[in-house]
Amino acid sequence: MAIVKVIEVIASSEKSFEDAIKNGVAEVSKTVRNIDSVYVKDQKVHVKDGKVISYGVICKVSFRVD
Repeated sequence: MAIVKVIEVIASSEKSFEDAIKNGVAEVSKTVRNIDSVYVKDQKVHVKDGKVISYGVICKVSFRVD
């Protein structure tokens, strides 16, 4: 029987939402093995002087526990 654990991760990027997700997965992968999926729970942008300066995501990362 497989056990799956879920953690919540906040990540950001100055390029795009997709890049923010990739940054989050890359950072989690440094300490977590067996990542199965990522669910994007929320997205937001930071704005300065009427321009988007960064993209942020809140993700739920699912992974199998050994």
